[in-house]
Amino acid sequence: MADSSIENAGLLVVDKTAGMTSHDVVSTCRKAFNTRRVGHAGTLDPMATGVLVVGIERATKLLGLLSLTTKSYTATIRLGASTTTDDAEGEQLSAADASAVTDEQIAAGVAALTGDIEQVPAKVSAIKVDGRRAHALARTGEEFELKARPVTVHRFDVTAIRRAGSLIDLDVEVDCSSGTYIRSLARDLGAGLGVGGHLTALRRTAAGPFTLEHARTVESVIAEPAVSLDIDAAAKLCFAHRDISAEEAEAISQGRWLEPIGRKDVYAVIDPDGRAIALIREKGRRAASVMVVRPATLR
Repeated sequence: MADSSIENAGLLVVDKTAGMTSHDVVSTCRKAFNTRRVGHAGTLDPMATGVLVVGIERATKLLGLLSLTTKSYTATIRLGASTTTDDAEGEQLSAADASAVTDEQIAAGVAALTGDIEQVPAKVSAIKVDGRRAHALARTGEEFELKARPVTVHRFDVTAIRRAGSLIDLDVEVDCSSGTYIRSLARDLGAGLGVGGHLTALRRTAAGPFTLEHARTVESVIAEPAVSLDIDAAAKLCFAHRDISAEEAEAISQGRWLEPIGRKDVYAVIDPDGRAIALIREKGRRAASVMVVRPATLR
C-alpha cells in the first residue's frame, strides 16, 4: 500500500518575499500541505528574496544531503556608510563621502574579493558561538568576534554604478560557495575603499541546481499546494544515479547493501519503474544506503 509520506513527498522551490523569515515559509507550507514534516535548506535573511528550497514529507530527509554548494545572487551594495548588521536594517555606524571613489578603484576592490578568500561572517549570521546563534548574541549587545572562514567567490560582477551625492550604489551579480555572506562582501568592499559599505538589496537566483525558473511564490503555494519536484524527480536532479534491478531494489529497501561500482559521492539508485529507492554511499566492499527513500514497509 502506498504511503502518503511518499505520494506527497518532494522538494518545493519557493521565491521568498522580503520580510519573511525562512521559518515563516516553513510554517506557511506546514499549513498549506497539512503536515508537520516540512524543512528548508540554506537559510535566507528576512530582507532577502528568491530561491529557498523546502522539503515536504519524506523529502525533508534529502535536505541535509543536497549538494547546494554553489549559490547565485543579485544584490545592491551602498558605498558611503557602514551599519551594525552590514545591511540596511542595521543602525548606521559610520558615514563617509564616497563621491571621490573611482570606477577603477571599485573594480580593484571587487577583484580583491573574487576567488578564494578568507571572510569574516556578519555578526547577525546563523553561525553558532559557544552554542548560541551569532544573531541572537548580537541582539543582546554582547561583544564577540567571529573567525574568518575560507570561501570562494566564483564571480563578482558589477552591472551598474549609480552615484547620488556622497553615496554610490552598485548593482552586482555574485556566484559563490555555500557559506559566503554577500553582506560581508559589501562590508569588506566598503572597508577596503575606506568609505564603508552595506547591502541594501539581496536576491538569491540559484541554489545548486534550483533556480527561479523552478520557483513558486508563497501565495501560489497557499492557493495550490504542490511540490516543484516529486521525490523521484528531486533525487534524479540532485544526485547522480544508478539503475538497479527489482531484486536489488528489494534488497536495499530492506536495509541490505549492493555491490559497489566505484563511485565516491552519494548517488541515487533507481528501480526499473523509475522510482528512487535510496541514496547510496560506497565504502569498501559495500554500497550501503545513507537514506532509504522507499523502505520495504512503505513500498
